[in-house]
Amino acid sequence: MSESLDLTIMMPCLNEAETIARCIEKAKLGLQRSGVTGEILIADNGSTDGSQAIAEKLGARVVQVALKGYGNALRGGIEAARGKWIIMGDSDDSYDFSEADRFVKKMQEGYDVVMGCRLPSGGGVIMPGAMPWKNRWLGNPVLTTIGRVFFNCPARDFHCGLRAFSRKAYLEMNLQTTGMEFASEMVIKATFKGHRISEVPITLHKDGRSRPPHLKPWRDGWRHLRFMLLYSPRWLFLVPGLVLGLLGLVLGVTLSVGNLKVGGVTLDVGTLMIASLALVVGFQLVAFAFYTKIFAIGEGLLPEDPKLSRLFKVLTLETGLVASLVVLFAGLVFLGYGVWVWKSMHFGPLPSTEDNLRRVIPAATLILLGIQGVFSSFFMSVLGLRTVKRKPPESAG
Repeated sequence: MSESLDLTIMMPCLNEAETIARCIEKAKLGLQRSGVTGEILIADNGSTDGSQAIAEKLGARVVQVALKGYGNALRGGIEAARGKWIIMGDSDDSYDFSEADRFVKKMQEGYDVVMGCRLPSGGGVIMPGAMPWKNRWLGNPVLTTIGRVFFNCPARDFHCGLRAFSRKAYLEMNLQTTGMEFASEMVIKATFKGHRISEVPITLHKDGRSRPPHLKPWRDGWRHLRFMLLYSPRWLFLVPGLVLGLLGLVLGVTLSVGNLKVGGVTLDVGTLMIASLALVVGFQLVAFAFYTKIFAIGEGLLPEDPKLSRLFKVLTLETGLVASLVVLFAGLVFLGYGVWVWKSMHFGPLPSTEDNLRRVIPAATLILLGIQGVFSSFFMSVLGLRTVKRKPPESAG
């Protein structure tokens, strides 16, 4: 990919013969207004309606992307681009490429990624009929809020398809996905890498197609949400685990001593069992958070975390084993006490089943947590191993 041009305006295309010409004409105007050298590139993903011929006739460069999928089309177009800056956007005439100069100005100011913002909260405008109500009032605001909270991303329209970025920033992102998640991954990785991100308000127009769009709001919204959750072990596992674990611990300790009255409600050993369940599940979720984080960092999916590195200098395999064995021993002591009480009754019926459960449930919980802790410590140590690749020994002679 030689950087012989300043800007590439790139559009993925799949059967957009109705709108591709208008998009290209607007892109030409955007290049003219930008005052930089550039090209218009169409990444065709297997159109059968003559979109390619229309684009070539209007002077755009067309590259064929054999692998199907929105992310693959974008990836193929970006890899074929000749500009040091790339503006990408859909070729359905919903975005106005004549406003490319606004993105170029931000890139000239040194930003790595410039997002378009369609939402009024960021100064954008959504024309009547341009966005379904569920996308405008539910999907985009909710997903954007999650993206800003989970990843501390400054973008106010997390999933806007019109955006600009430098080739250098794109290569540093090392994007992996090939479907709709490609656009989300780009914003997340840009934030992880510490790239400078800016935003410009844009107008979203009703697309010019006579056929239904390729997108499926509920399906694609879930795919984006699922992807963001998978990229955030903290919010998927750690926070719920800590909340459940703390709640289970407080209730468990309290109910091990006696019943608890809250208003007109009495919490007894039945609630103690639920508290035990919450504590065990909370511990497991916290462990999953560490498993996922270690694995993702090792695979290059998430950046190195200095806080995690400092934590593991203290929380070693040995400290994890010692703490787990202490918990296991405490559970065995509780269980031993329960057996001793039972023995004092000559292993016959106990006078109070409730009192017995206040001994047995905490004992079983501690034993289970201790066993989980032992094997979790080993598993995290295995995940944290770094394989050193050694050169094969040279043959003698």
